[in-house]
Parts: sequence; structure tokens; C-alpha cells
Amino acid sequence: MEKIFENTMYAARWLLAPIYFGLSFALLALGIKFFVEVAHTLPMILTMSEMDLILVVLSLVDIALVGGLIVMVMFAGYENFVSQLDLNESTDKLVWLGKLDTSSLKNKVAASIVAISSIHLLKVFMNAPEIANDKILWYVVLHMTFVVSAFAMGLLDRIMVRH
Repeated sequence: MEKIFENTMYAARWLLAPIYFGLSFALLALGIKFFVEVAHTLPMILTMSEMDLILVVLSLVDIALVGGLIVMVMFAGYENFVSQLDLNESTDKLVWLGKLDTSSLKNKVAASIVAISSIHLLKVFMNAPEIANDKILWYVVLHMTFVVSAFAMGLLDRIMVRH
């Protein structure tokens, strides 16, 4: 009975596979949004102010960072929790594939969130005249919370490795 229970519980990890595959649809949605933003910007590029163009570019960078985060979570999560990817040797294999354990993945996700938050905060600062000071304060507090959290997670991982 125990063996059946353990095998069933171990097989349940495959319930995560459709979730990781579902992230590819989020990646597709981001790709569509990226090119819609580019298509909206191109006709106005000669008449846009430098500030507006920088804001659009920052939005595109933001989308790219979130896309990279999705890819990282999708593949590393699948490999860590479901099954190892069997790719042809001729296939362009991502260098980090198979090397991200859950601790590394957690730190990379935290660093990505800080980077995404930094870009958002920069966009807020560039629009500062139109944003209330109390809202800007909350954006900074939220960003600093992400920074401190990421730093603390990295520090805790380093302490755990030593022990």
C-alpha cells in the first residue's frame, strides 16, 4: 500500500507539466503585445518626443525581461519538478538548462523582479510631474521591498550553503 501511495504521489508531479506548457501561451501573449506596441510606435516615431520614445522603449525592455523570466521558470521548473528535457545534441541548448536548481531559480526570479520593478520605477520618475508625490513614494517603497527581499533571499542562500 505504501509503495502504491508513493508511486502515485511521485507521478502527481506530471500535473505541473500543463502549467509549465501554459506559460508558453503567456509568452505568446507578451510577444503579441510587444509587436502591437512597436506597430503603434513606428508611425509616430518622427513626431514623438524623446521622453515618450524612451518610455516606449522601457516598456519594450520590460516586456522582454518578463518574457525571459517566463522562459526561465518554464524550463527550469519543468526540469526541476517534472522531468529532464531530452534535447538533441544538434539543438541549440540554453547554457543554463539543467544547471538551475530551485534555489538558483528563486534568486534569478527575485533579481528579475527587481530589474522589472527598476524599469517601472524609472518610467514613474520620467512621468513624475503627472504623478502625485504620495504615489511616487509608494512606488519607491514597493521597489525597495523587492530589493531588500531579493538581497535577503540571496543572503539566506549563502548562509545555508556554508552550513
